[in-house]
Amino acid sequence: MHGYGGHTFMWVNCGGERFWVKYHLKTDQGIANLGAAEAKSLAAEEPDHHLRDLYEAINRGDHPSWRLEVQVMPFSDAGNYRFNPFDVTKVWSHTDYAPITVGRLVLDRNPTNFFAEVEQAAFEPSNLVPGIGPSPDKMLLGRMFAYPDAHRHRIGTNYLQLPINQPLAPVHSYNKDGAMRLHHPGTQPVYAPNSSGGPRADSAMFPDVTWYTSGDIGRYPYAVHHGDDDFVQARALWRDVLDDAERANLVANVTAHLGDGVDRAIQARAITYWRNIAPDLGSQIAAALTSRTQ
Repeated sequence: MHGYGGHTFMWVNCGGERFWVKYHLKTDQGIANLGAAEAKSLAAEEPDHHLRDLYEAINRGDHPSWRLEVQVMPFSDAGNYRFNPFDVTKVWSHTDYAPITVGRLVLDRNPTNFFAEVEQAAFEPSNLVPGIGPSPDKMLLGRMFAYPDAHRHRIGTNYLQLPINQPLAPVHSYNKDGAMRLHHPGTQPVYAPNSSGGPRADSAMFPDVTWYTSGDIGRYPYAVHHGDDDFVQARALWRDVLDDAERANLVANVTAHLGDGVDRAIQARAITYWRNIAPDLGSQIAAALTSRTQ
C-alpha cells in the first residue's frame, strides 16, 4: 500500500479463479509537498506540524479520505510479464492493468486516548481474511513474520487481546497463558483435534491459501525478466512524470545532500549513478555541485 513505501501484493480467490492483486490507497486531498527551506523551518519550529494538521482537520469535520484501488493481474500473466511483478520497487503499468476503485478509507474521529488507541495499535500483513493469500513478494513475506514479532516485543505477548487490536468477531483458539493474558480458552486440551469438543478449523471457509510455481519452491533468487532494469522506472519518473519545477527541486535536494561534507570520490560515484537514470539528470547534479565549490 502507498503509505509505507510500497504496495501490497496478494492473490485473491474469485469464483474459484485466482488473480494477483496490487492494492493502492490514493489521497482524495491531492498531493502537496513542502520545499526544502519550508520543511527545515517547520522541523525546527513545529516538528509535529503534520500531526496537528491531521488532528485539527478531523476535529472540524474536514475528514481526510483515500480511495482504495486495485490492479488485477491474471494468475498466468506473472511468469511472462516484462519485469518481475513482485518486485516492490516496480510499478505495474496502468495501461496493462487499469486501477479499479473498490472502496474508501476515511478518518472521521480523533482518538480519545492516544496511547491506548494509537501507540498500542498493531497492524500486520499476516492478518488476512478468507479468500486472500500472500504473494511471492519477498518484502511482504518478510513483513508477515517481522511485524507480529515486533509487536510481541514492543507491546507484549498478548497484544491481540488489547481492545484496539481485538477482532470484532469471536475468536476460537488454543492460545493460553503468557504475559497480560486477558481471556482463557478453558480447561480443554491445547491441541487439535481432540475429544473434548475443542474448536476446529473450517476447511470450507479456509481453503488452500498457497500459490503455485512452475518449479520447485526453495531459496532461489528472482528469475530475471527482460524488463528488470533498476533504472527504467526512475527514468520514466524523471522524463515523463515530473514537471520542470519538480525536476529542479530534485536536483537541488540531491545536490544539497551530496555537497554536505561528501568527498569527491563518492560524489563522482553518485553522479554516475544518477546519469544511469538520465544523462541530463546526472549532468545537472554535477554542474550544481561544481557551482557550490566555486
